[in-house]
Amino acid sequence: MKRELKLVLMLLLMGAVVLFASGCVSEPPPEEGAEGDVTDETEDMEDENETDDMEDENETEDMEDGNETEDMEVGEGEEYSPVINPEDFVEEIDNTYFPLIPGTTFVYEGEGEEGEAIRNEVSVTQDTREVMGVTTTVILDKVWVDEELAEETLDWYAQDKDANIWYFGEDSKDFEGGEVVSTAGSWEAGVGGAQPGILIEGDPQVGDVYRQEYLEGEAEDMAEVLSLNESVTITYGSFEDCLQTKEWNPLEPASEENKYYAPGVGLILEVQVKGGNERLELVEIITE
Repeated sequence: MKRELKLVLMLLLMGAVVLFASGCVSEPPPEEGAEGDVTDETEDMEDENETDDMEDENETEDMEDGNETEDMEVGEGEEYSPVINPEDFVEEIDNTYFPLIPGTTFVYEGEGEEGEAIRNEVSVTQDTREVMGVTTTVILDKVWVDEELAEETLDWYAQDKDANIWYFGEDSKDFEGGEVVSTAGSWEAGVGGAQPGILIEGDPQVGDVYRQEYLEGEAEDMAEVLSLNESVTITYGSFEDCLQTKEWNPLEPASEENKYYAPGVGLILEVQVKGGNERLELVEIITE
């Protein structure tokens, strides 16, 4: 009886071992390419593509921003060579911020850095001068300091089809005691490497930077548009929606001035904001 009981127990034990061993055997893991792995890989590829697309979009935006900056701005020291086609220019100068009607004289008065009285008369003459094949209008600009003639200049301006007013040079004379002492400020576009610049843009936008003249080492005035909606009150009157520009010369980094142009009138105020305190404002407009 004991042997039979032992035999039964041994058989039960062996059966339990067999069942345990069969339960430990599992199905083999799916091979590469199974559905679960394919899904994960697809998701990874989609994430990578989205990242690449975002990077491409960012690069495109950066390139577009860079191109816009290059179109608007001309940095100091960069090569400058504007293309001038005489057929692109018109006879009248009617830019709303700087209309120049022959027979008109703008009179400005103010004080210099040491309190000296300054009078400036800017006359639009009937004369013209051809520069680089472009017919320019001659502007006579005279400056008196304490009632003594200090400077007399003939400026040459022309307007293109986009209403940009170009500055083609000047014949400048400095006086002392009624005698000419210097013509160093004179230059003419197309002569000796000199290039014309833009005095006033036809469609100015805040942030625009441009050259107003260029003769390396001699004439390098630059301007930047600061505002298009300034309100200005001077003795001559009050004006709204004025163009404000900052002007400077890299050759004279210690000096900088702001100018204000009223629509339909022209230049109404000049204020030196760096390197001095000179101020000139429009006091009279004389027409023939």
